[in-house]
Amino acid sequence: MSRNPQQTRLISIVEPVCHAAGYDLVDLRFLLDQGGWVLRVAIDLPLDENTDPTQVSEDRVDLSDCANLSRELSAVLDVEDPIPQAYSLEVSSPGIDRPLRTPHHYRHFAGSDAKIQLAVPVATPTGERKNFRGILRGISDDNKVAIEVDGQEFHLPIDDIDSAKLVPDWDAVMAGKSGVGPKQPKPVKPGHRPSAKKNSSGGSSPKNSPKQRMKEQG
Repeated sequence: MSRNPQQTRLISIVEPVCHAAGYDLVDLRFLLDQGGWVLRVAIDLPLDENTDPTQVSEDRVDLSDCANLSRELSAVLDVEDPIPQAYSLEVSSPGIDRPLRTPHHYRHFAGSDAKIQLAVPVATPTGERKNFRGILRGISDDNKVAIEVDGQEFHLPIDDIDSAKLVPDWDAVMAGKSGVGPKQPKPVKPGHRPSAKKNSSGGSSPKNSPKQRMKEQG
């Protein structure tokens, strides 16, 4: 992803600590919040071929994982001292709308709904564009992320991506699923015949389900 030198330096310090502790560095952001500068680190257990993106696993990171890693990172950051100003450290789980950072992330969550924002716009048939919302179609060998938007597939260099995250299906979340991954066909109720008529009521409004985030400040 496109990063400034400080962020590149921070990732080079933080990522090895995460890996040594058995975690995957999902995302890292150093930003100015209302309370001052914050280094936000999102972690998860590594994703492998046995990790089903459509399911909510019970063995992912919890508050104690975040607290323990926060202490390890604080010690390393104090020694390396890559940030000149005062700041707070926040270590959290990625949340349901998890960020996407590495080629493996884009490959693992292919088929999921996602939002991608580029650091610089790209030329498209309808003009320059920085924001994309659609279905991830994976990543090529030359590190171009494929995303399908309204039937058109775009191929975006991963180094030009400023931020990317999954967009969960809240109906699936409320049903106990993760809300990401390839869309599953809705089961047809026994004896039910789909109507050809459109619902005149216009349907229900999207559910705004609260998202829990685990956070430890160092």
